[in-house]
Amino acid sequence: MEHRTRPLHAALRPYVGDVIGYAYDADPPDLHRGLPSRYLTLVVTLDEPLGVAWPGGPVEKYDALVGGLHSTAVQIGQTPSRAGVQLSLTPAAARVLFGLPPGELASAVVGLDDVLGRPARELTQHLRAETSWSARFDVLEDMLLQRLGARPHGAVRPELDWAWQRLCMSGGAIGVQELATEVGWSRRHLTDRFTSEFGLAPKVTSRVLRFERVTSYLRRHPRTRLAELSAAVGYADQSHLTREFRAIAGCSPRQWMTEELPALPADFTRNPQGPAIAPASSARSH
Repeated sequence: MEHRTRPLHAALRPYVGDVIGYAYDADPPDLHRGLPSRYLTLVVTLDEPLGVAWPGGPVEKYDALVGGLHSTAVQIGQTPSRAGVQLSLTPAAARVLFGLPPGELASAVVGLDDVLGRPARELTQHLRAETSWSARFDVLEDMLLQRLGARPHGAVRPELDWAWQRLCMSGGAIGVQELATEVGWSRRHLTDRFTSEFGLAPKVTSRVLRFERVTSYLRRHPRTRLAELSAAVGYADQSHLTREFRAIAGCSPRQWMTEELPALPADFTRNPQGPAIAPASSARSH
């Protein structure tokens, strides 16, 4: 399997976590789990449509798609698509690039043309017309920079942006009440507004972020003892970690590592928490 990535223009850094081009040299795996994280996902295929399904649901096929924030894994595969470009987008990107709050995309996968229209179809055509990764990344970067000039659909409240950043910085360790106190709102008001903006409640977001810390660390250190990892991340014990992992990913941590890690590129091991995992601090940092 071939993977390519490169840094994008500095103006895109608040909106794009990373970008990767991928190409299988053989049939791709029958199933890949799209795991929840702090990012939305944008995928443009370079050959055939990509099949996506929520557990128990029908397979929908897309030439290009956007997946919103979600709290359970989505199933990807069962199609002949072998190549594409994938971006991890911050919630802020939804308003700037698509003109709508991220909550409108939460727990859903939609066609990119449903949110962008003609520019989505043109992007797919132009990416497929190029034969080098460098040229494809240029096309993608140009489109994203053009979208920055489009008028965003309002702006997120600063209190909500702060709450999102605090949750991410803490790795999901900060409590909802403490978060509400910091922004000067009641717990209920924060929960309602946060859920409306992002599509996930603060408590659910914390759960996703803690899970994300686990998968991020396991990508780098697959021989880690789960008992030690569970304590570092804040689970009560290994059984608690395993239950949460299974509830979110639909499989055990070891099953995920066996089935998924071999297909992950060596240079695509995003770790939002830094190079080493440790108990996340809930100390205030303004």
